[in-house]
Amino acid sequence: MGGAPCRAHRLTPADDELYQRTRVTVLEPESPNIMFIEGYTSRGFTVSGDLVVGPCAILPRAILQWNVGSYKDITHDSLSLFRLLEPRIEILVLGTGDRVERLHPAVLKQMRVCGIAVEVQDTPNACATFNFLTSEKRMAAAGLIPPRGTYTEALPLPA
Repeated sequence: MGGAPCRAHRLTPADDELYQRTRVTVLEPESPNIMFIEGYTSRGFTVSGDLVVGPCAILPRAILQWNVGSYKDITHDSLSLFRLLEPRIEILVLGTGDRVERLHPAVLKQMRVCGIAVEVQDTPNACATFNFLTSEKRMAAAGLIPPRGTYTEALPLPA
C-alpha cells in the first residue's frame, strides 16, 4: 500500500443499515469550531448543550450517534467515518466504557497508516482528554461508549 492514505468506502448502505436512524446535530456555521463534553451518564452524553443518547461520534463540527454496542464493535468499518473527514483529524480519542479495552492491533495500525493517532481510554478519561485536546485547538474527534455505571458526571471545562 505504498504509504498512501486509506480512502476506501462503500457508496451504498448495507442491508442492515437501510432502516437505522441517525441523529445529526450540526453546529451553526458562525459558531466557534469548539465542542466540549459537558457530562455523561450510563445513557449518553451532553455535548455543547446537546444530549446524545447512546454511543456517539464527536466530530469537529457535528455530533453523530455511533452504531456500536460495545468495544468489540470498534472495527475498521466502524472507524471509517473518522478516516474520511476533511480536513483530516490528527487524533481520535476512543472511550471504551468503564474500562480501557484492548482493540485489535490491525484496527489501530490502519488508523496510523491513514495518519491518525488513536488514544484508547475508559470513557470518563476519554471525555477529559477530548476536552483538553479541543481546548488546545487540536484537530480531534472522539468515539465514545457510555460507561455502564449509574452515575452522572459533569466535567469541568478547561480554563
